[in-house]
Amino acid sequence: MMTAEARPSVKAKSILVVEDETDLAELICYNLEREGYTPRRVAAGDGVLPEIRRKSPDLILLDRMLPGMAGDEVCQQLRRDPALAGIPIIMLTAKSEESDQLVGFALGADDYITKPFSMKVLLARVAAILRRGDATNGDTAPITIGPYHLDPGRHEIKVDGHDVPLTATEFRLLRALMLARGRVLDRSQLIERVLGSGVVVTDRTIDVHITALRRKLSATPQGSRAAAWVQTVRGAGYAFREPSTDA
Repeated sequence: MMTAEARPSVKAKSILVVEDETDLAELICYNLEREGYTPRRVAAGDGVLPEIRRKSPDLILLDRMLPGMAGDEVCQQLRRDPALAGIPIIMLTAKSEESDQLVGFALGADDYITKPFSMKVLLARVAAILRRGDATNGDTAPITIGPYHLDPGRHEIKVDGHDVPLTATEFRLLRALMLARGRVLDRSQLIERVLGSGVVVTDRTIDVHITALRRKLSATPQGSRAAAWVQTVRGAGYAFREPSTDA
């Protein structure tokens, strides 16, 4: 790959490209390298986890239809592993229906790009995802509300001292709600704060992430009461508030 035109300002973020179409993978890697990123490529799904454990990337571009192991299963395995759950994932796929996108987000994807796509669009979405991570890392003050303790610096969330493994998007979503201190945030506000400006997603995307977040909180020893802190305000949006005693 060519490096002469690489832009050093990106600080050499590492990006793992998981794509079995050789021509497309090489084109993606070439353009990433021109922008100053450090791309690596894996061509089959069953090679992803060994490569990540060898060297963890800052971002994964993941095709859904892969030999060896489907991209959906790769995404699920990453999200089940607390040590890997925080790595952002952008899914690349020919499946373009809204229902397909919602499935991708439900599996734990942070963004979803349908094929064929513009390389400029891909690079813009990559930059947006990495900016979100940098913005979160810039404010590392822990937040404690009730049984919840969220530490941005460590990318940790604990409920009554128990770790809850969240995706990067779920973590930002919970953090945005906690920072609102009980105020209601509508879906457009959450999209702006969690996914960033210029990202084209439906309002239901936030609903899917909220559902996944509640499911993980329900798996803690506090069970449904932990999930009940993330409240739906009908017709308005979502808020993070102490649940009533009968929740």
